[in-house]
Amino acid sequence: MVIPIWVYFVGAGILISAFMAIRTGKEERKQEMESIEREGEIYMKRLEREKEKREGSLEA
Repeated sequence: MVIPIWVYFVGAGILISAFMAIRTGKEERKQEMESIEREGEIYMKRLEREKEKREGSLEA
C-alpha cells in the first residue's frame, strides 16, 4: 500500500501548527505575567504613597 505524498505534507503541517500554537501560548503567558507584575508594582507604589500621605496628615 502506497501512501500519497500529500498525506505526509498534511501530517507535517499539523505538527508544525501544533508546535507554533504551543510556542505562541508560552510567549503570551510570559508577556501577560510581566504586564501583571508591572501593574502590581504600580499599585504597591500608589498604596505606599497613600500610606505616607495619611501618616503625614496624622502627624500635623
